[in-house]
Amino acid sequence: MHLLLRNAAALGVATAVWLPVLHHFHRVDAVAREHVIASLEKRALDPNDDVAVMRGVNPEWEWMSRMFTVVGLANRALEHDGEREAALGAMDRIIDESLADARDQENFLLPYARAKSFVDPSARSLFIDGELLMMLAARVVVAPRPDFTSEANELAMSIEGAMRRSPTLSAESYPDECWTFCNTTALAALAMFDRANADEDHARLAKDWVLQAKSKLVDQRTGMLVSSFTRDGRVLDGPEGSSIWMSAANLLFVDDAFARDQYGRARRELGRTTLGFGWALEWPAGLEGHVDVDSGAIIPLTGASAGSSGLAVLGASAFGDDEFRDALLSSLELAAMPRDDASGRRYLASNRVGDAVLFDALAFGPLLKKVKP
Repeated sequence: MHLLLRNAAALGVATAVWLPVLHHFHRVDAVAREHVIASLEKRALDPNDDVAVMRGVNPEWEWMSRMFTVVGLANRALEHDGEREAALGAMDRIIDESLADARDQENFLLPYARAKSFVDPSARSLFIDGELLMMLAARVVVAPRPDFTSEANELAMSIEGAMRRSPTLSAESYPDECWTFCNTTALAALAMFDRANADEDHARLAKDWVLQAKSKLVDQRTGMLVSSFTRDGRVLDGPEGSSIWMSAANLLFVDDAFARDQYGRARRELGRTTLGFGWALEWPAGLEGHVDVDSGAIIPLTGASAGSSGLAVLGASAFGDDEFRDALLSSLELAAMPRDDASGRRYLASNRVGDAVLFDALAFGPLLKKVKP
């Protein structure tokens, strides 16, 4: 018994010494971040790095991975002249393919999209159209391309019409199902397009949407934007990490004060750090929802969500929250099974959409500065 107690005490002391310094072995400094970005960019530029495999897991993820990749490449092209030509070539390849694929939207929607019709008979899925406009707008902000500007103009008119026809000023992503993630993505894309095309101005729509959202689309207890709702404003899902981090980053393009308010609330309600490691919850305490493909598995004890934690890197990067960003990256280095191979740093626990989100997160900034100087 004496030996057991002595060993237990020794283990306790060792743990007390070891745990507080563990994150130092997984710290991601500026050099390491650039290595990760370069690795992710290398795969983004690879035409053989096909994202179609994602469709079998979740067709939405394939589409989203294209959007995050294109936006990440646009940021890199604006920031680094030496990468501009290669980035533009990869962006054009992805966008050309996406323009063709978007003709059949059901390929990228979950099966329940076919269960009923959209409430707005003239509408298409804002999930598809908003992210396609984001790709086109990011591309033409980097460099003019008349055919893409023409495509973007048609999409912008269609999106504004669908949003204006809605009682909530929010368009449907699925039949009678509007998502804050998708509507804020569309608003950010419209702001980008306005910057690239001086003849367009969607600022009034953005202002009206924010007023409507503050009035009808925020959770009463937390003040955070809800995740999904019907076209007439009935809440379907309350605040979720897999939505709010991206939504807040999107809102930087249209309303800086509201964006920072939403990030601050998400950071308080969902962001967690301990011993130099960071993670994010999917739901605020007391408002738990249901686990799905967006949230990913919820880690016992910590409540960490893979979906929320991944997008939290984007949120932290967008709002200059370096301490939280680096704590999240330390957790990634610890738990996501990092490996270095011929393509650079790879996280074995990630997938194509996870890589694309991280790439966009770590490259974030130049597009926003271009649109909102």
